[in-house]
Amino acid sequence: MKYLLIAIVAAFLFVPFLGAVHLFDWDEINFAEAAREMIVSGNYTQVQIDFQPFWEKPPLFIWMQVISMHLFGVNEFAARFPNAIIGIATLLVLFGIGKKLIDDRFGFWWALIYAGSWLPHFYFKSGIIDPTFNFFIFLAVYYAYRISYNDKPSRMAILSGIFLGLAVLTKGPAAIIIAVLTLMVYWIYKKGKTNISFLHILWITLFASLTTLLWFGYEILTHGWEFVNQFVIYQVRLFTTPDAGHGGPFFYHWIVLLVGCFPASIFLFTYLQGRKKSIYLTQSLELKDFRIWMWVLFWVVLLLFSIVKTKIVHYSSLCYFPLSYLAATQVYRILEGKLRLRGWNISLMLFIGIVLGIAIALLPLVGVYKAQLIPMIGDQFAKANLQADVNWSVWETGFGIAYVLLVIISGVLLFRHKVQAGMLCLFTSTIIAIQITVVHFVPKVEKYSQAAAIEYFESFIGKDVYVKALGYHSYAHLFYTRKQPSTNPNYRNEDWLLNGPVDKPAYFICRITDSESYRNHPNLELIGEKNGFVFFKRK
Repeated sequence: MKYLLIAIVAAFLFVPFLGAVHLFDWDEINFAEAAREMIVSGNYTQVQIDFQPFWEKPPLFIWMQVISMHLFGVNEFAARFPNAIIGIATLLVLFGIGKKLIDDRFGFWWALIYAGSWLPHFYFKSGIIDPTFNFFIFLAVYYAYRISYNDKPSRMAILSGIFLGLAVLTKGPAAIIIAVLTLMVYWIYKKGKTNISFLHILWITLFASLTTLLWFGYEILTHGWEFVNQFVIYQVRLFTTPDAGHGGPFFYHWIVLLVGCFPASIFLFTYLQGRKKSIYLTQSLELKDFRIWMWVLFWVVLLLFSIVKTKIVHYSSLCYFPLSYLAATQVYRILEGKLRLRGWNISLMLFIGIVLGIAIALLPLVGVYKAQLIPMIGDQFAKANLQADVNWSVWETGFGIAYVLLVIISGVLLFRHKVQAGMLCLFTSTIIAIQITVVHFVPKVEKYSQAAAIEYFESFIGKDVYVKALGYHSYAHLFYTRKQPSTNPNYRNEDWLLNGPVDKPAYFICRITDSESYRNHPNLELIGEKNGFVFFKRK
């Protein structure tokens, strides 16, 4: 009954309004477009973009989106629905593992803390690949941990290998790197004193290989080594060079986790307090060991992606599992009276929560007073974005103010040692704030960032024309024009589209900051401008 209740609540949180806003360029549209092209081409074994081999990702998540699109049509809801299902499964798994480790109450708090933190919740309402990848990796690590405490350890090793293989089929060899590093660091920390034997490692390796070979093996046998070679080259480039302009400082992901995983991240700081050994002496060996696994997984992922040159917000999202567990452990101890929140813990919580609430409150004011703000902005594209016709009113600041007040109420309750009430207020108010942000604010913000471009692309659905983005990289023109395969091999050549003997009408889009050279191009006719995007037609 408890599992059914959690599944119903999770479905209520993650499924509604999935199609309320367009897919965002790049990642969301990238994966959705690959799924759409599988359906159009009938080629379900190779990932394609613009009907050309796409070397960057294996197909498992794309297959999930394909199934969803067959059920719901080619649209935003279908593209995001697989992660909503993964979100439901995640909360059920967290509750189940938490119940097994300690009790029902701990399982409930772990699920609530995960769902009640900003980015962990938000990603289940997205169409990116990472929530599914993280789910499989976490299960692979969990079953590796269970090898030492189950009466059928080989079965645990097999399950670990299968989930590791599924993770590889979802995102690639990053799964193997994370798994191997986690196991190595754990082994070093334990000084080799672990019940995971060489035979268990062989079982994990065997079943991970068998799982991945279901597709990699088929690909090699059918199409040769080209895909695998290109795939490996891309993964090496991803780890060694900033990709697609996504560079950043070493501490980039540390800040992302602190702010993005609020409020859960706050409770990690309680580990900085002088720890009483008595807290840990009462724990079972099994529970202590799981805590070690979670710390190891957390630091392996955080440090690995801090070192990796490419910095994208969701690269550290696997940290959400160990972070939420460690936070839940501290919350549970606080509720049990075994640990006390210090004043500085609550003050940090208030600071970050109030800043987030103020940011939400300021969004409507930017829209209401944009005429006064535009002259102060130096970026021409941002200025033009703000010209979008979006209806805002001052009263909408009340959403952010309400969140600030609820965070303050939570802080007051915690200062007064009304711990359970304070915790429930903090995490449930964050869930409500996330829902309001996704449903009310994100569609409005999207009108500034990309809606004009999406509307332009959608105007070409069903028309036999070429559509090309100039000066910037995008997948939106593929998905939102519902592009079909072309028999003309020149259509991907920008110079041919601009200057060659085109065989059908060609339309173009660029950002206003890149438009000057195209405005003066002899073969282009300016046909419109909107919110920072400039539209051309080939003469």
